[in-house]
Formats: sequence, structure tokens, C-alpha cells
Amino acid sequence: MHLYTMRTPLAADFAGTLEQIAGIGYATVGVSGRHGNSPAAIRQMLDRVRLKAVLEHVGYDIVTGPGLPQALEDVHTLGGEWIVVPSLPGSLHSPAGYREVARQFNRAGLAARESGLKLLYHNHGGDHEVVDGVSLYDILLDETDPELVGFELDVYWAAKGGSSAPGELFVQHPGRFPALHVKDMAPNGDFADVGSGVLGFPGMFDTARQGGVRQWLVEHDAPADPFASARVSYRYLSRLRY
Repeated sequence: MHLYTMRTPLAADFAGTLEQIAGIGYATVGVSGRHGNSPAAIRQMLDRVRLKAVLEHVGYDIVTGPGLPQALEDVHTLGGEWIVVPSLPGSLHSPAGYREVARQFNRAGLAARESGLKLLYHNHGGDHEVVDGVSLYDILLDETDPELVGFELDVYWAAKGGSSAPGELFVQHPGRFPALHVKDMAPNGDFADVGSGVLGFPGMFDTARQGGVRQWLVEHDAPADPFASARVSYRYLSRLRY
């Protein structure tokens, strides 16, 4: 479960929300917002209900600035193995901007590797736009070092904005995608509980091993009832065979 899905109940009762997530059956989480808790306090709450944090979302300005060493230490405290940039500043939305991002990611990725972690990038729809004849996402894929930089692929945004289907990305760029945001799309293009929308997860997952996928993290950006959404998505994925 990517905890952005659960941000409203987490803000009210962080520990109790984690307990309910574990009770549904989830084993791992991605941290996105601490809601006033320290990394050590979150780790204690996770340990108490036998959940494992595998990653944390950390802002681009922190990852590319002087705050990176502390951010890496915090991910270690949480028990994760990936530090993830969730989005990019709008001012960088150009081929030149993305080439600068790639340079910054290689630098930060080296620091992450030296600390025992790996840097990942999480996409949104705009990342898949073609600007001046160039795919912005392809710039990141082509100009970052695979040893230093990977990707947490949000399959909803890749499907909505992408020139390539998520499953094709796994084949074209093997080993680059250790984590997925498993998010479904309603027929009208809105967000949907996993398994209730139009995305073909079995087909995507057939090539996931080629993509290097090791973690499937459920996400819904705007659930009416976060716990109901979490249950529906878990039930579908737990029964899926591919």
C-alpha cells in the first residue's frame, strides 16, 4: 500500500491506520507524508503491526540539495531500500530541463548507492509528453545510469499519458522498474480501485519480471473511502494469477 492513499485517516490516527492496513493483508508500504511523526516513530508503529516500509517519497529539492544525506538516513531509519522523487518542478518541463534532472539524478543516485540505497523516480502524466519531438520520460530512461537510478512506475499515469504501455516499458528497459504503483483507471479516465477499471494488469504483470519489479504498491489518489478501496484492491490482487 502506498500511504498517500490513506493520507486522511493517517492524519487522524497514524498507528491505527497502519494496524488496519496490516489487518487487510498488506505486508509492505511506501511512505508519503509523515503527518508530524519522526522516521523512528513511524518505524516503531510499522514494526508493531509487522509492516515493512520499502521506500519513502522525498521532494526533488531535498534530493538535489543539502538535505540529501539526512533524507537517506531517514529512509534507513524507516527500513526502506529506495528513496523516491515523486514529481518534478514545472519549471523543468522541457527537454533541457529533463536533461538537467538526469544529471542531478545521477549525482544523487551515486550518493544513494554509497549509503546502501537506490534512487527512484515516480512518474505523472506530464512526464510522458513529447516536447519538441522528444519524449521527456525517455530522456530520463536514456540519460540516467541504470546502476544509480531506477523508476517507480505509476501504471495509471503511464497508461494515461504514455506513448508506451507499461508492459512494453518493462521489455524495452529491463531491470529499471523495481517498484510499481498499481492504480486502476475508470472508463472515464478517473482513478479506480484496482481491478474495477480498464487497465489490463495480468498483461502488465506478465512482463514485470523483465522490468525488474519487486514491489507492487496499491494507490488510489482520491478514494471516497480509503479503507474500502484498500480492501477491494487487495482482494483483486490477492486472487490474480498471471
